[in-house]
Amino acid sequence: MRTARFLLAAAVSAAAIGAVGTVPAGAAPAPESAPAAAPAFVPADDGAAVTAEERLDERTYDLTVSSPALGQSVKVRVLVPHGWSRDAARTWPVVYAYHGGRDTYVSWTRSTDIEEVSARHDVMVVMPECGNGAFTDWWNYGMGGTPKWETFHTVEVLQLMERNYRAGTTRAAMGISSGATGATTYAARHPGMFRYAAASSGIQHMTKPGIPTLVMFTQAFFTDTGDPLRVWGSPVLNADNWRAHDPYELAPNLRGTGLYVSSGTTGLPGEYDDPAPGEQFVVHPQEVAAGDTTRDFVARLRALGIPVTAHIYLNGWHDWKSWEQEMHRYWPLMMAALGVATDG
Repeated sequence: MRTARFLLAAAVSAAAIGAVGTVPAGAAPAPESAPAAAPAFVPADDGAAVTAEERLDERTYDLTVSSPALGQSVKVRVLVPHGWSRDAARTWPVVYAYHGGRDTYVSWTRSTDIEEVSARHDVMVVMPECGNGAFTDWWNYGMGGTPKWETFHTVEVLQLMERNYRAGTTRAAMGISSGATGATTYAARHPGMFRYAAASSGIQHMTKPGIPTLVMFTQAFFTDTGDPLRVWGSPVLNADNWRAHDPYELAPNLRGTGLYVSSGTTGLPGEYDDPAPGEQFVVHPQEVAAGDTTRDFVARLRALGIPVTAHIYLNGWHDWKSWEQEMHRYWPLMMAALGVATDG
């Protein structure tokens, strides 16, 4: 109960910190032209379709996707490798990159050097909008319906990319914060979909005492979720649904999937952070919870004999500065799992 009280009290300070940490200054690259109507693309099985395509530069495309699963149109950013063509005879391995809460599909290119890193490899990177959707098809008091974020990410986006952009079926998933939970959850709920999953600072034990309270409190007060019971239901009355979306509980399904997980544990600023005067002792409570549950997850995997590369460190805020460094650590491992040569 002491842990639960600490996490709930600490969550109150999250409003000042932000759900996914500090957003660095800088904007997305200026488009070369205004959005244009997309060519006649093949829709997904449920009718999801690319309705507009905007080319930002030689490698970067922003797509508008009309999604029945979400009941709205949302964006997807795509980085294509050098030599890519939508008319090519071949396909390319794909990394699906998920952002955290209170952020958008532009976050990976805005806040990391993923454009530079991926340019050295023959791989596509797909960065879909994730909203504050918790990477699940919402429970909605047992009625289902929209939003269905899991369906959007694992069915609609995959089908649209594979049918229209020469994306292959050799895939990896990576994410930060809630996107890290999404990466491991999707890999576990869809065995074989991803060869590799990399997760930085995510909640990896959703049903640990105290964690559901923290998660629902954050959803209710610091995001646009509204009623948090709509997401997975009650952690007591609908405990089966919570367990069905808990990476810790789903860990046996990850056998055969390459795994990298990381998190700080103290929530204090680390070597990559730049605290302002007086912020040296500011704690990011999200990182404390992520570190606690990630340690549980790693212990569970190792008890099951499932290989995992883990980087559990002390200090480091819940912030892109740390997450970019983690990406540099796992990127070569992920490329090796996808069979993509690393050339620097």
